[in-house]
Amino acid sequence: MRQVKLLMVIGLLMAGSTMMKAQKEIKLYPDGPAESNGIIAEEEFQRSDFVINIREPRMFYYPATTNPTGAAVVICPGGGYWGVSVIKEGEEIARWFNSKGVSAFVVYYRMPNGHYEIPLKDALTAIELVRSNSKAYGLNKKRIGIMGFSAGGHLAATAGTQYTSKKNKPDFMILGYPVISMKEGVTHGGSRKQLLGDKPDEELVHRFSNELQVTRKTPPAFIFHASDDRAVPLVNSSSFAAALTESKVPNELHVFQKGGHGFGMRPTNPETDQWPVLLEQWLKKRKLIQ
Repeated sequence: MRQVKLLMVIGLLMAGSTMMKAQKEIKLYPDGPAESNGIIAEEEFQRSDFVINIREPRMFYYPATTNPTGAAVVICPGGGYWGVSVIKEGEEIARWFNSKGVSAFVVYYRMPNGHYEIPLKDALTAIELVRSNSKAYGLNKKRIGIMGFSAGGHLAATAGTQYTSKKNKPDFMILGYPVISMKEGVTHGGSRKQLLGDKPDEELVHRFSNELQVTRKTPPAFIFHASDDRAVPLVNSSSFAAALTESKVPNELHVFQKGGHGFGMRPTNPETDQWPVLLEQWLKKRKLIQ
């Protein structure tokens, strides 16, 4: 019996691995990116779900095959702008969206390595590619949002406040324990250093402090954060929500007393385990799912 169970577990792991490999890879720049982020080390998995040294930007397409709604979300995993947590904050999230009828695209965006324009360019390019190919994917081009966690949340919020055209503007934002500000004492120090360098000038700090970039044209947002987050202070989310409210942009901020940082969608405690339920309700209110 033990051997049978072991074989079943191995089979499931192999099936999961096959499913992951079977997802369609889409290069953001088929002929290669026009600029370099200066990283010369080879891309690698630092651990089973964390990729570092990303130089070739791409995304993986997870189509909704059950009751598709036509909505899609571009997912930017976190990782301090040093790497991306492609499973916990990528594939696992994409699978959840698929179960709700929403297609998902997990972005392996380039690490900035001090080249602050590069991650934003990759995120906006990903949105534009999804929208321009929406008919082929069976999507509604007016229902394409962006989601990000931690530093990926900063990237998603930057895309939502600093898009450059209707083609790359997200229709909604979902931000999980996001870095929002680049101000000292508020930001996540590692993310700021990787994105802006050791001693960024005040103009750059201001530009990439997204709570200062909100306008009435910023897309609606769903935000969640734990108040005991020691890596990214809660004020990042609360200041962004306040700026959205001041600009009359619809938003929901859910604060959990316990949860820390980086909990993703994996069961951690009864509080943070509720955010997918709350998100589903928000998606229904926005008529993004049925």
